[in-house]
Amino acid sequence: MEPVYSTKITKIKGKEKFERDDILVREIKLEIYVNGEKVGAVMATPVDQEALAIGYLMSENIIEKFSDVTSLKLLNDGMQVHIEAKVNVANIKKLNAEGVVISGCGRSMTANIDPEAIEAKVIKSDFTLRADLLCKEMGQFYTECPLYEQTGCVHTAKLFTDAHTYFIGEDIAQHNTIDKVVGKAQIAGVDVRNAFLMVSGRLSSEMVAKAVMHQIPILASRTASTCLGLMIAEKFGLTLIGFVRGDTMNVYRNPQRIIVEE
Repeated sequence: MEPVYSTKITKIKGKEKFERDDILVREIKLEIYVNGEKVGAVMATPVDQEALAIGYLMSENIIEKFSDVTSLKLLNDGMQVHIEAKVNVANIKKLNAEGVVISGCGRSMTANIDPEAIEAKVIKSDFTLRADLLCKEMGQFYTECPLYEQTGCVHTAKLFTDAHTYFIGEDIAQHNTIDKVVGKAQIAGVDVRNAFLMVSGRLSSEMVAKAVMHQIPILASRTASTCLGLMIAEKFGLTLIGFVRGDTMNVYRNPQRIIVEE
């Protein structure tokens, strides 16, 4: 299934009214099956569905590491991902019992919003990043997102290790973009604990919680953090940065990982 859809629209520009071709992003309900059982569904853009499923399941501590996966298949014209893996059954039950609809675009469930309930370790990574490199990568980030260029209707994320190792995720739901880039990195065998994450949207609690669950040390955006997002970053040692624009940024917590060269 193609992630975009072409259609005719009526365009009004000043006193002109005319027909033109337009491209819209597709939106599907992606069902995730683990060991033959459906564990959830997310509203998503039909691209990188396997990576999305892996990232989502690892975000929820259902799968610990990608090497625990023995089979990964995309079926039903891209509408289902079927996975065979060693899993934490208790966390599947927890997701079903305690999951909440998160505030990002799309409809997805997570059991990892309450800071006191997040089953994660404090991030102790000594990974550092130059402020000028962070700003440069954030500026370039928005030129590397083809679905956004085509449709203007998706969120984006980029997981950056170095100039040669990075992953892009695009989706209608901003939380899905993190799962996609983390899933891609895990499938490629890249250690996300030595990387920084850029996102296009707000730094809400579920976005920050996903970074924490994967032990990603730095999370940055052009927009702001919510109060709960800040609280999660503070508790788990995440470097949380907003309003990265030009050569300026607001480091909400844990600024020691950002190096300013005089």
